[in-house]
Parts: sequence; C-alpha cells; structure tokens
Amino acid sequence: MKIAQKIIKFFTIAVIAVITSTTFASETGKKSHSENDGGQVNTQEEVTDYIKHHLKDSHDFTFFSYSTDQGERKHFGFPLPVILWSSEGLVTFMSSEFHHNDDGHVIVEKNGLKFTKIHSKIYELEKGATAVSFDETHHATNAHKTLDFSITKSVVGILFASLLMFLGFSALAKQYKSRKVPKGFGRVLEPLVIYVRDEIARPNIGEKKYKKFMGFLLTVFFFIWILNLLGLTPLGFNVTGQIAVTVALALFTMVIYITNGSKDFWAHTLWMPGVPVILRPILAVIELAGFILIKPFSLLVRLFANITAGHFVVMSLIALMVTMKEAFGPVASTGMSLVLALFIMVIEILVAFLQAFIFTMLSSLFIGMAVEEHDHH
Repeated sequence: MKIAQKIIKFFTIAVIAVITSTTFASETGKKSHSENDGGQVNTQEEVTDYIKHHLKDSHDFTFFSYSTDQGERKHFGFPLPVILWSSEGLVTFMSSEFHHNDDGHVIVEKNGLKFTKIHSKIYELEKGATAVSFDETHHATNAHKTLDFSITKSVVGILFASLLMFLGFSALAKQYKSRKVPKGFGRVLEPLVIYVRDEIARPNIGEKKYKKFMGFLLTVFFFIWILNLLGLTPLGFNVTGQIAVTVALALFTMVIYITNGSKDFWAHTLWMPGVPVILRPILAVIELAGFILIKPFSLLVRLFANITAGHFVVMSLIALMVTMKEAFGPVASTGMSLVLALFIMVIEILVAFLQAFIFTMLSSLFIGMAVEEHDHH
C-alpha cells in the first residue's frame, strides 16, 4: 500500500510539474481564421465546429486556451509525442511543432520530409511541395495520410485509467492476503467486484465457467466506467467517444466468445439441428453474421453513440449562453445554460455507470451463449 501511495504522489508531482512549467502557443507560422480572431465562438456555426473539434482526438493535451489583448491565441497544456510511419520509415517529433495549427498552414520538416496537420489528421507532403494545395472540397491534392502511431490525448486517458485500475486492484488484492474485509478505497471496489460476479457473470455464463472470464469482465467494466467518468471532468477526455476504442473493445469480446465456443455452439451455428436440411446453410450464414458482425456492432455503436451524444448535449447546453444571449440577455442565458448543463451532467454520471454495465452485461451474455452446453433430447 505504501508503494502505491508513493507512486500516486510521484505521478501527481510529475503532472503538476509538467502543467506549471509547460505553456505553448500558436505564435509561429501562419494562423488559421480561428486563431486570428482570438478563438472567439459567437455564431451557431462556430459553436457546432467547436463542439465537433472537442469530440475529436487530439495530438496535444490542452487544459484551456485564452487570448491576449493583442488577439493572440495561447494554449495551456503540454505537447505529446508524434510517431509516424512515413514513406522513408519512422519519424518522431513533438506535437508542439505544429503550434496548434490544424488547417495545413504549418509545415514541419523532419528527415528531409514535410508534414502538416489537417482536421486532426497528419499528412506527408509530396516531394518538392512547399505548401498544401486543396481542391474545391478542401481535400489535400499534393499530400497523403501517414500511418499515425502517436500518443494522443485519448491514449493518455487510456494509460491514466489503466494506472488507476492497476493501483486500486493491486492494493485490494494485497489487503485480501492479510484481512477478510478490505479498508479504505477497497471498500468501494469490493461491492462492485461482487456485483459484476453475482449479477452479471454468474447468471449469464453459469456457475461452472464464469470464473474463467471474470478477469476480462472486470477489466471491461471498470475500464469503461473510469473513462466515462474522466470524460465528465475538466480534463476533457472523450476516450469512449472514439469509435476506434469501442471497436477494439467489441473485437476483444468477439474473439473471446468465438475462441471459447463449445462444440454444441458451433454445431448449432453451422448445422442447426431440428430444421430442414435445405435451410441449414442459410441459417448458418445468418448465425455467423450475427456472431461476427451484428453482435460486435451492437456493442461498439451503443457505447460510442451514447457517450458522444452525451458530450454533444452537454456542450450544446453550455453554448446556450452564447447562442441565446441576444434573445434573453447575458444573465438569463448564462443562468439557463448552467442549470440545464448541471441537470444533464447529473444524468451523465448515471449514464457513465449504465454504459459500463450494459457493455459488460452483453459481453457476458454473448460469452454465455457460446460456452453453453445444450441439452439433447
């Protein structure tokens, strides 16, 4: 426990040191329109663009931004490593070299290659190009996307949630070696662990086989729950609102129930008994599509859509203080915005737990369907 406390203290001090010592601004290179006007958001279109930008992943970790008296936009946070696989191999540099520019005006030269960032995607310019050319639809014509393995803001959120889980459950496991009833934060974790075991794993997978999958179910439940809660903090995480993250979680579930499927499961799936032979190949295709495509798709879309919608609604309500200012005045619009946003935030705390529960429940249900031994009459 003392080691865990020391690690937490060290991590906290390191974060504070980075935060207090790192401030970087988009002062170098050409500025986009939003930077020239001080980053102000006044119209409905600007509000919508700002919300969409917030929901995307980011190569920088920015806590907040502000404008100087000269209209210069500054960002308070720290840069993250950019790791690219280019036409010439591996290229690395820090995201601060883009100076928060996201419209392709800032060019970064590394290893004789040129890179730029457009709509949160990093492009490599063609040989000889000095600037990005765009067509009528604002697509780059002389640059192509690179394989991006960067440590983005969502990756930082995943690592942070993983660290919290490791420290919390390591301390809980250590307590069980010396005492039957945990103390401290372990008393919070133990009821949730028992809940996942008794209310999710046992009923859906069965008494004989549920223990084999408890590690995965607990990991998925707490991983999603913690990330959902982090998304409600001022840190601005939106990890479970990234489609790539929900796809990965759904694929883990799919691989587990497919690789652990019983003989009865595959027999009923590929050659269903009790139906005419002519229908069995058709039913096999339908069953395979259900287990390989439909069930994972339902898992990933439900989590992604609910979390994204929640963030969008909260930010839209906060934006009422801007969009409704002319109609109701600054005081009334701000008050209405804060009351409605606070109400939705309370609901989002419930949704954070609910989405973790639903994903874990459905995962255990799919696993239980695959490992179940059918009775033959």
